[in-house]
Amino acid sequence: MFKLLAAAIFCVMFAACTPGDNNDSWEMYGGNSNNNHYSSLSQIDTNNVTQLKVAWIYHTGDVDTANHSQIQCNPITIDGVLYGTSPLMKLFAIDAATGKQKWQFNPFDSLAGDKRMFFILNNCRGITYWNDGNDKRIFYTAGAYLYCIDAANGKPVASFGDKGKIDLHDGLDRDVKDLFITATAPGVIYKGLLIMGSRVNEGAAAAPGHIRAFDAKTGKQKWIFHTIPHPGELGYDSWEDTAAYKHIGGANAWSGLTLDKERGIVFAPTGSASFDFYGGKRRGDNLFANTLLALDAATGKRIWHFQTIHHDLWDHDLSSPPALVTINKDGKKTDAVALTTKTGFIYVFERETGTPVYPVEEKPVPHESELAGEYLSPTQPYSTGIKPFVRQLITENDLNILLPDSSYAEVKKRWQGYRKGNMFEPLSEQGTIVVPGLDGGAEWGGPSYDPTTGILYINANEMVNVLQMVKLKDSVTNDETFLTAGNRLYKTNCMSCHGPERQGGGNYPSLIDIRKKYSEQQFIQLISTGRRMMPAFTQLNEAEKQAIASYVLENQTAQQKKFVDTGKPVDPYLKMPYAVTGYNLFLSKDGLPAISPPYGTLSAIDLNTGEYVWRDTLGDYPYFAAKGLHTGSENYGGSVITKGGLLLIAATRDGHLRAFNKRTGQLLWEYLLPAAAFATPATYEVDGKQYIVIACGGGKMKTTSNDTYIAFALPD
Repeated sequence: MFKLLAAAIFCVMFAACTPGDNNDSWEMYGGNSNNNHYSSLSQIDTNNVTQLKVAWIYHTGDVDTANHSQIQCNPITIDGVLYGTSPLMKLFAIDAATGKQKWQFNPFDSLAGDKRMFFILNNCRGITYWNDGNDKRIFYTAGAYLYCIDAANGKPVASFGDKGKIDLHDGLDRDVKDLFITATAPGVIYKGLLIMGSRVNEGAAAAPGHIRAFDAKTGKQKWIFHTIPHPGELGYDSWEDTAAYKHIGGANAWSGLTLDKERGIVFAPTGSASFDFYGGKRRGDNLFANTLLALDAATGKRIWHFQTIHHDLWDHDLSSPPALVTINKDGKKTDAVALTTKTGFIYVFERETGTPVYPVEEKPVPHESELAGEYLSPTQPYSTGIKPFVRQLITENDLNILLPDSSYAEVKKRWQGYRKGNMFEPLSEQGTIVVPGLDGGAEWGGPSYDPTTGILYINANEMVNVLQMVKLKDSVTNDETFLTAGNRLYKTNCMSCHGPERQGGGNYPSLIDIRKKYSEQQFIQLISTGRRMMPAFTQLNEAEKQAIASYVLENQTAQQKKFVDTGKPVDPYLKMPYAVTGYNLFLSKDGLPAISPPYGTLSAIDLNTGEYVWRDTLGDYPYFAAKGLHTGSENYGGSVITKGGLLLIAATRDGHLRAFNKRTGQLLWEYLLPAAAFATPATYEVDGKQYIVIACGGGKMKTTSNDTYIAFALPD
């Protein structure tokens, strides 16, 4: 009672009260302002977790199984109300104790005219709450719009932006109206400012990923930090081309932000600059791509930065916001920030200065590229104080001996023809082994940290990719047909995800026989709007879209038509001499992993010493599970750590929610969910009862889509 009264007094004294400091509720993405996924709740513990029962189930009512819809949302709870998002980007409020719906907001209803045609279905991993007295608001992004919704009734707040929304295309100091932009991760609140990152295209035609702050009351943009520096700004000379900032995109904080509220520092991890896999049009080290930025939350001014990869070509963008930690190392207590990466490194920095707590060394790497015009950095930064949590190199001994003999022989033969030998091996036309893979190491779920023990928990992927570069045709010829133009445009815009033969790969679907699903008009609309992982290709003109449609839909009549390009001249920065043949996993001819297990892991690391406490597999791969082998599997979504001694996590394709003993790694309980849950759980308390909730959306890795949120609690 005293704690609640004190909190209420604090809110009154300071008017605008930002949630997220309490560890016994789940008021913001990542659990609290430290983004450590930690809960001080202990009603559910290691002794009684096996007694958990379903408390309630909520169906959003808009699953899209045909188009593989997903729910990746980590919901929040405020004053006994749970807020989350649906597969089709509706925002909802339900009673956190019963699952009964209070209201639902459909962003599609807020759009008019042609804007409805270009509404993009993005994935949403979380939402943001802010209040000023009785003015209580939810912020979230649907399509290209940042929405401000009244938390009490689900209506847009008309005084914010344009009748309750802001177009994220605006205010980037560059015309990007025809480029893809959205946000998958929520913003953070600091003294009435909503600070946001963004998701942009990873191809050549990408918007810049500048970080911005908006007034939480009015929606007015208050500051911007240029992640691709402008003339006169620090980092500008790390781009050889002085005009790069006018054309190059990416370097975006797509995975989210972490806020040190006491110090007023916002930590922003950025992705690679575009185009992801060829950097000849962005020569140089490319600050502030692949960088952890520490910014003054009030002004957006840089305090310090650390670039984890110079001139990234391997899509090793920083995949999750860091956790704020306090370390007792060598008798010294240090407030720090811990960053986990796709490369398997853990970087730990002093919060105020950026000084590494554990050593970081610049080491020589291969930097001779066979691709014309390419630049590679001769060195890369290695975190050397804590051992990597995934493999960073594989040899022939790592090939999968669990495969059938004929498959193993075929894998070994292919292996011998690839370029390999270093995690920063240059990309090539023969094919380069990329390890950790493009979705390898730590993913967007982010780490969890226990402030009572100093232990960091990481769920990670150990899958390997093969990236093969191909030369692209230089220019349009006068005798092109829709077939030849469609083939050319497909290679430039679509092949990196769907493969040279439209066969798909990884999390990207096959386009073979897609004519049975889409008419030409429907397919062109899909190209124009995008959907979830697929960006909108609004930079293409109608003739180009029709040509791609004729090629992909195998419309032989349309393919014979003469192609006449009616568009404006192409920006030379967007004309890439090379493309990648796909995000190809290194698999056997049977579709099984070509390397030995594990494929998914859970690790517990004591940040006070840098030593591993325990490590085990996470999830199962169906083929090997049938043989009694626990190999782990790809996983997407984070964990939750509780005072009750638990580590809670779903994230795997096998569709289980699991509870581990956080001290030992022992599996204590698992529950088969209605669908795979590629999301982070949340735990909270209502009327003295602790709940655990998880979004079960499926849809990823060829799993069945669903529309379910499910909550668990102990029996009364």
